[in-house]
Amino acid sequence: MARIKPQALLIQSKKKKGPTRINVTTILFCNLIVLLILLSLIATYRHWFQRSREQTGIGLSKFEHVDEIVDSKKYDLPGYAVLNTSKGYITIELFKDGSPETVDKFLDLCQKGHFKGMPFHHVIKNYVILGGHSQGLGGIEDWTSKGKLRGRLTTRSSGIPKHEAFMLGTTKVKEDSKAFQLFITTAPIPDLNDKLFVFGRVIKGEDVVQEIEEVDTDEHYQPKSPVLIIDVMLQQEI
Repeated sequence: MARIKPQALLIQSKKKKGPTRINVTTILFCNLIVLLILLSLIATYRHWFQRSREQTGIGLSKFEHVDEIVDSKKYDLPGYAVLNTSKGYITIELFKDGSPETVDKFLDLCQKGHFKGMPFHHVIKNYVILGGHSQGLGGIEDWTSKGKLRGRLTTRSSGIPKHEAFMLGTTKVKEDSKAFQLFITTAPIPDLNDKLFVFGRVIKGEDVVQEIEEVDTDEHYQPKSPVLIIDVMLQQEI
């Protein structure tokens, strides 16, 4: 077997290819690309996170603003009504929180002049005085004819007294303007709790209510001389 010369072996070893070496510059360049990608992802995440927080904040502020508008409108409503009657002035505090729908209806009718010239067409001593454009008793004929004046005072769960003396209410009937009558109680009348919505109370002018209560009436409890609501003035404060 022929022997290979050392010089030939050296030449053959030089011809063999060793493992490929990666240039340092290439490694640095790849690391730089990876770093740029990571920074780009972080920046994108921060951008969308901040945008999401801003949109949420805007949405919440809008809801808060709407709530503020609703509350401001609610408290901008007049809280008092002054009935200018032919016997004098009766000042009434309106239950804006306890009876908001009835108060809104009352205020709307006041602005339309519904109560101007309205008569108190029924006066029942130790019971109620009733004003309205309709001469009927608003569906409480049986209650008034029986003269149910007994029973203890009841109150609503909201804390608003229902039918003490000098409370302002209206009948629970269909909401047309002629059906909206005004009851001012002159004694506690719990028997009418299912018939009336109470939406205010007299805080000044109780003597005027009592004077109206003392007018002469016929056998149907109708005043012999007209007693009128001349006008209604709405006020924020008194």
